[in-house]
Amino acid sequence: MDNTNKKYHIWTAGCQMNVADSRRLGSSLEHLGYQFTDKAKEADVLVLNTCVVRQSAENKALGFLHSIRPLKEKNPNLVINLMGCLVGVKGTEKLQKKLPFVDVFSPPSDPGPLIAHLSQDEDYIAETDATRNRFALMDGEIIIPEHERGKLVSAFIPVVYGCSHACTYCIIPYQRGIERSRPVGEIIAEARSLAAQGVKEITLLGQIVDRYGKDVPDGPNLADLLRLLNDVEGVERIRFLTSHPNYFGEDIMEAVAELDKVMPHFEVPIQAGDDEVLENMKRGYTQKDYRGLIAKIREKVDGCSIATDIIVGFPGETDEQFEHTYELLADLKMDVAHLARYSPRKGTVSERRMPDDVPDKIKRERFHRLESLQKTIASEINARLLGETIPVLFEEKVKGRWRGRTSTNKLVFVETDDDLRGQVLPVQITWTGPWSMQAKLLNQPPTPIILE
Repeated sequence: MDNTNKKYHIWTAGCQMNVADSRRLGSSLEHLGYQFTDKAKEADVLVLNTCVVRQSAENKALGFLHSIRPLKEKNPNLVINLMGCLVGVKGTEKLQKKLPFVDVFSPPSDPGPLIAHLSQDEDYIAETDATRNRFALMDGEIIIPEHERGKLVSAFIPVVYGCSHACTYCIIPYQRGIERSRPVGEIIAEARSLAAQGVKEITLLGQIVDRYGKDVPDGPNLADLLRLLNDVEGVERIRFLTSHPNYFGEDIMEAVAELDKVMPHFEVPIQAGDDEVLENMKRGYTQKDYRGLIAKIREKVDGCSIATDIIVGFPGETDEQFEHTYELLADLKMDVAHLARYSPRKGTVSERRMPDDVPDKIKRERFHRLESLQKTIASEINARLLGETIPVLFEEKVKGRWRGRTSTNKLVFVETDDDLRGQVLPVQITWTGPWSMQAKLLNQPPTPIILE
């Protein structure tokens, strides 16, 4: 089938996993001959890669979907593909009835249905999900979509699909399916391929990334994988997220401490600082357990940074229980705290069994108290870096300034006319704030000489 001059557009919402899935799908579409366009109205194939972690994300996806319906009415040959967590893994019969103008429904991380539809390959349609997920890995390689080639400095690599932990508030296990670890060889091949195309930093992804390999008898674990990736030529920095406190072992801490390419930054959500709330969330640990883990990480990995997640207003959360969360955040002084107000997701245990009984006004008050506290904490932590010299990997230019990140994942901006993309350069911090810092280059890169 000749797809010359045909175009595709991918609208992506949600987590880093969706970003990785969309890039993989774009690679697959370009393999079929399609070209990228950033304008939905120009596309011959229009993909919506969706998120449903919060109701607002689902509403946004459905709103965009209905906004493009006139494009389908104007051009019946337009192929609309709904992908991701809104589709899920449990069948699409209801969605097909609700959204008759959508041509293809694709589960999360699976480009197969769309590629099969476009190629009309019956053998491909019959392949397993695991095989279809490798479609973009031609001979062990993933080809970066053309519009990102030469620009992509940092890329995500999924290593664990799905989740089997099932926290009571979370919809992900129902929408993304059970936990499945990718083969080591496939991950290494993807890292090598990305590095060969100019990617300097890779971030390993999993809903619970530190459970990598635990679904494979006698298989490698996350620490083993980190050690193998540390030897990949061209990769300069390695990160991973998101970790669960129950599975964050000393082997991971030791790997980070020992390996020069693995960055000393951790995403380890607490979600709440009260034991009863944690039990109702089905997190599987106490606040004392979490405090002990953070202390051990800081002991094993000197100078590390740690980010956490917190949900306020979980069903039944009292003022006293919230204060326990406030005290924990004040005590542990995390570098980053991702905050959210609880909202019930249809189909989760908390939605079915626990009344959403904390008023929205109180949720907002609690959110703002934690937000104010974290702003103070982050300001104090970052202020210690004023005047310090730190290596930064620069990613892109934004509003006239180059944006990069330290090894501890702190955002740094530098003003210069030189091209810093993909370079790790020493900078001196000249200003600090709670969310970012400004710096100046110590060793100004030479201006290239153009020979005419």
